[in-house]
Amino acid sequence: MNLRNWDRSKPILWLETDKAGDYLPKILLHICCGPCASYPVPVLRQEGFDVAGYFYNPNIHPYLEWQQRKTALEQYARAKDLKVIFDSNYNPVEYFQNITFRENHRCSICYQMRLERTAQVAKSGGFEFFSTTLLVSPYQKHDRIRELGETIGERHEIPFLYRDFRAGFRETGEISREMGLYRQKYCGCLYSEIERYAPAEIRRLVK
Repeated sequence: MNLRNWDRSKPILWLETDKAGDYLPKILLHICCGPCASYPVPVLRQEGFDVAGYFYNPNIHPYLEWQQRKTALEQYARAKDLKVIFDSNYNPVEYFQNITFRENHRCSICYQMRLERTAQVAKSGGFEFFSTTLLVSPYQKHDRIRELGETIGERHEIPFLYRDFRAGFRETGEISREMGLYRQKYCGCLYSEIERYAPAEIRRLVK
């Protein structure tokens, strides 16, 4: 898909042009971390999008982990001239309140929280699409992300752009090492941290 021949008769806000004078439709990309942005961002740019990032991840635990991921994204954004909106109000209480007594559905709830906020920001900011770097990971539930994204997009009247970025997952590791980016070893939440590091008898308690 190449959008450099975008329909100019369609009303679009916040349009920019490339060197050839073609319109670049704006997309707000939810970003979970710098490494996971390193593949989707250039791919979307190559497709003809004007990409901006949005860092909103109240699920990440603990605070120092959240800070390391934010810093890595700042480093990547500076190197690649990527505009990023940072939601710097770290508030894990919001995440825990949403999943309490629904821990078995925590991944879907987490997806919904972040996609919902991204769609709201994208709509109010005049973007034409929104998407997420979660789609680069083979460990995420792509069908569920797509379903939620499209439903949320319909509700906010802004299209969710689904792309299967998993082919670039290995490449994100290579780019991270080349750029010296911090690369995390678990998804982000307290539960995924336990699944990654805790002994088996504790892991069984959080399934």
